[in-house]
Amino acid sequence: MTFNVTLQPAARQFTVERDETILPAAIRQGIGLPYGCRDGACGSCKSKLLEGRVIHGAHQQRALSAAEEAAGYILTCCATPQTDCVVEARIVPGAGEHPVLKLPSRVLALERVAPEVMILRLQLPANQNLQYRAGQYVEFILRDGARRSYSMANAPHNLGSPPAIELHVRHMPGGKFTDHVFGAMKEKEILRMEGPFGSFFLREDAAPDRPMVLLASGTGFAPIKAVLEHMRHKGITRPTVLYWGGRRPHDLYLHRWCEQAAAEMPNLRYVPVISDPLPEDAWAGRTGFVHRAVMEDWPDLSAYQVYACGAPIVVESAKRDFVAQCHLDPDEFYADSFTSEADKHGNP
Repeated sequence: MTFNVTLQPAARQFTVERDETILPAAIRQGIGLPYGCRDGACGSCKSKLLEGRVIHGAHQQRALSAAEEAAGYILTCCATPQTDCVVEARIVPGAGEHPVLKLPSRVLALERVAPEVMILRLQLPANQNLQYRAGQYVEFILRDGARRSYSMANAPHNLGSPPAIELHVRHMPGGKFTDHVFGAMKEKEILRMEGPFGSFFLREDAAPDRPMVLLASGTGFAPIKAVLEHMRHKGITRPTVLYWGGRRPHDLYLHRWCEQAAAEMPNLRYVPVISDPLPEDAWAGRTGFVHRAVMEDWPDLSAYQVYACGAPIVVESAKRDFVAQCHLDPDEFYADSFTSEADKHGNP
C-alpha cells in the first residue's frame, strides 16, 4: 500500500510506502524538502499538515512540541502517513538534484588540529562520482548499522587528486565513532558511507545580491568552509561576514585559513569570538557568545540572509534572537544543527 503526499504551494506530489516516513520518500524521489538531522532532533523539517493523518515516531520536544503537534505541525523525518496527505512545505531548489549513493571510502590522512578536533581526509572510489552541494553531509554506516553524520568541509570543485572529501571530527568521549577516529583509526582503513544529504547550502538564485552572515560554532565551521570555497570558486561577491565562535582560541582550529580567505576575498570579513578565554590564552579579540556578537554588530538583519552551523543551542538561540530582536526574516535563516547522539536520544 502507498499513500500520495502533495506539497503546497508547489503542487508537487510523490508516493510514500506503507510504514515509510515522508522525508526519505521525498529524498528517494529527488524532491527537495528542507531537513537537517533526519532523526527528529533539529526541527529543520517542520512542516504544516493541511490534510490527512500521520503517526509520529520518537522525536525531541524541542524539535516539535506537543502544542505545535496539536496545531497541525509535523516533522517529515519521523511522520508516517496513515492516509493521503497534503503538506505545506517549502521546496528547496537543488536539494534533491544529486543522487544519494552508498560507497566505500579510504582514509587518506588524519590530522589532529586541536585537542578535540581531527581533520579526516577520505579518498573516494574512482568509479563512483560523488556529487554534492557545498554545505551538504554524508552518513557513515557503522558495522552495527548505526549512522554518524559529517559535513564535507571542501567544496565539490576542490576534491583534489585522488578525489577526497575533508571532514572535521570533534571527539565526543565515549562516542562509538569518534573514539575510533581518535584511537585506533589508521590510514588506508575503509569506511562505508552514504550521501549526499541535507538542505544546507548557499541560496544563489533567490537573492543573489543579499548580504550574508555566516555563523559557525566549533566544527560547525566545516560546511561554512565548503560554502566559502564555493563562493571563491564561483566569484560570488555578495557582502559576507563570517563569525566563528569557540570556548578557547584552539577551538578555532583553522583561524589562519579564515584570515587568509578574508585577505583574498574583498567581500569577506572574519570575526572570531571566544566565550571562555583563559589568561594564558592572551586573547585580545571578541569575547562572549558568538550569536550575541552578530547582534551587537548588526542590530537590523532585515536585509540579510543568515547561514548558521554548530551546536543546537547556538543555532536555536541565533534563530530565536535574530528573528525576535534583529528583524531577520525567518525564511532567510538557513541552518545545519550539529546534533550529537546525546542530543538525539537525551532528554528534551
